[in-house]
Amino acid sequence: MPVDNKAAASPALSSTSHNAAAGVIDSGILPNIMHPPTPDRTSTSIPAKGKWRRLPPGIWAMGFASLLMDTSSELIHSLLPVFMVTTLGASMVTVGVIEGIAESAAAITKIFSGVLSDLLRKRKFLMVSGYALAALTKPVFPLAHSIQVVFAARFVDRLGKGIRGAPRDALVADLTEPNVRGAAYGLRQALDSVGALLGPLLAVLLMLFLTNNIRAAMWVAVVPAILCVVILVIFVREPAHMQAGQHRIALLLTGAKRLPLRYWLVVSIGAVFTLARFSEAFLVLRAQDAGLTLAYVPAVMVVMNVFYAGAAYPIGVAADHMRARTLLLAGLIVLVVADLTLAFASTYYLVLVGAALWGLHMAFTQGLLSKLVADTAPAHLTGSAFGVFNLVTGVALLLASIIAGALWSAAGPSATFLAGAGLAAVAAIGLLAGGRRRDAQSAS
Repeated sequence: MPVDNKAAASPALSSTSHNAAAGVIDSGILPNIMHPPTPDRTSTSIPAKGKWRRLPPGIWAMGFASLLMDTSSELIHSLLPVFMVTTLGASMVTVGVIEGIAESAAAITKIFSGVLSDLLRKRKFLMVSGYALAALTKPVFPLAHSIQVVFAARFVDRLGKGIRGAPRDALVADLTEPNVRGAAYGLRQALDSVGALLGPLLAVLLMLFLTNNIRAAMWVAVVPAILCVVILVIFVREPAHMQAGQHRIALLLTGAKRLPLRYWLVVSIGAVFTLARFSEAFLVLRAQDAGLTLAYVPAVMVVMNVFYAGAAYPIGVAADHMRARTLLLAGLIVLVVADLTLAFASTYYLVLVGAALWGLHMAFTQGLLSKLVADTAPAHLTGSAFGVFNLVTGVALLLASIIAGALWSAAGPSATFLAGAGLAAVAAIGLLAGGRRRDAQSAS
């Protein structure tokens, strides 16, 4: 996510974004993606209203576990960028590299954990292991006295995310009918975002209560992380057919070859969207740069996640009934407005407005992309599909975060967010233009 320097960093990416978005539309993926063939899973008619009441208990358990872990993680992460810059003396480039590498490590790990969950048909074990590993890293952050220790802890924490991510997302698909899958991913994402809201809010309160003692505030994050693991162990159960060991696959290459073209087109969409967005650490730093005092800096994440959590479930339900292209285009437009607001913000009030729009963009796109992956992948390769998807988007996030940090250091925060707006705008134009061409071809 990222003036004059933009032209030097983003033309190639902009061209890639336009071509990928247009290519996806021309292939027909978006007009047809909402109703792909699902030979491995049956479906029943469930009205849109009240879908949340019909979701399996395991979905709720995973949602509340995500809520607790995100409360823990975001409490730390909303303070970590400032901690690295002001306490440990890290540069903006260092922050960008650490965030990019950490998130990419998570993405690379997801591909192996996803394949392994398909091979073993034991998604819960991998999911719980990933959450447990992340919980173990939480005490390391307040104990850190060097940027190297923070980097190591952030890296291992994201490895835990990588281990749990693909098996968890695949398990959501295993537990739900296709016609409520958008609602299921939307609910889990909404509860996850509530945690991402509570974490920064708790950070603000703790910083005020503890008179800006960042280390003491970060210690509180240990408790919800432990509770998260307990909930998963007790309340999540894999479906019986998963435990039977059916549909075992060989290895990554074998599984990847079996993934259909429409799945790979969804992967390309995810990569384009990620190139137009970067680590939320830059939102926190933008709030501080605009004059928000240290104790209130985490409020930017609170605002972002209020909108993310509030919109994720309704948009997830809408994804079960609307064309994906409409929702994806809306998400890109919102991201452009968010980036422009953040680029030209002269007060922290405008930064909070930009953060709110950023959260709305996430609500439009993240759960929907998960649904599209689940809808286009064969049931016995769902874990592998999520793993590959997260690998590709993780590499894109690494590139986006490094460029964002470099632009910030070279030309200031406005350059970072203007570059992000440019990439998102090009992707939106490509999505819109390609869709019109596809509609014209269908009409003729």
